[in-house]
Amino acid sequence: MRERQVSRGARRDREFEAFVAGAAGRLLHTATLLTAESPADNPRARRLLTRALAHTYACWDRLRGEDPYDHARQYLATRFARGAWHHYGGLGRARPHPASVLARLSPHERLILVLRLHEGVAEEQTAALLGLSADRVRAVCHRAATTLLHPPRGPAPAEQPAKAVPS
Repeated sequence: MRERQVSRGARRDREFEAFVAGAAGRLLHTATLLTAESPADNPRARRLLTRALAHTYACWDRLRGEDPYDHARQYLATRFARGAWHHYGGLGRARPHPASVLARLSPHERLILVLRLHEGVAEEQTAALLGLSADRVRAVCHRAATTLLHPPRGPAPAEQPAKAVPS
């Protein structure tokens, strides 16, 4: 009996290690996009990833045919949302990296845009995950994409006085 449990535990660990080897890079990239940090300096994204992987490992035996990547991504998204929206002192208040293209977006917009466009999560699935209507997800995604594609223009240049043309 004990040998079977040890064997099962070792198999579970190998399966999880294989999952992490294949998925951690993409999940870290997703977390980095959510936090709008620099890829070279992303401590909040790394904390999000660590929590998502720890939660996935804890649930590994109960996944039973579920996609572990989807499970980890859902946990990553809900942790980000909870930190950004409810506490507004965790991830939402931290300043995004100024060079990040996504820094112009709110955490809410970043989350929806990353799930929809980077991760390819369906509109209805995103809405269900975040507790929003599909119409709301569509509107926020459209607004965020528009903000990225058409950034606000800077102030108009100051008018220069006309130079007198010598005759």
